Amino acid sequence: MTVKRIVANIRTEDPDVASAFYAAIFELDLAMDHGWIKTLSSGQSMTTQLSVASEGGSGTDVPDLSIEVDNLDLVLSRVKAAGITIEYGPVSEPWGVTRFYIRDPFGTLINVLAHQ
Repeated sequence: MTVKRIVANIRTEDPDVASAFYAAIFELDLAMDHGWIKTLSSGQSMTTQLSVASEGGSGTDVPDLSIEVDNLDLVLSRVKAAGITIEYGPVSEPWGVTRFYIRDPFGTLINVLAHQ
């Protein structure tokens, strides 16, 4: 048996606001829209991963999502331009990533990272 995909589902009363946030900050495209659920995608093939943790590293809270990007500075500039509060970082961690934490409009804690 092979796990083909793991999908993160974020509860929201307004899928339009959620999809607009993830499209604006992370350039995700609308892949499916049933009104009550919208699926966003980067179009990239990804490795299936599931992380379990007792903390988020460096004493931080465990994030709900970790989103790896290829241009952390660009995402950081979008976050700042949108007036989104940065809850942690940006910081270069001893395990080889640079990252920061933000929350989406519904409180989901997001670890935005790039490998160094």
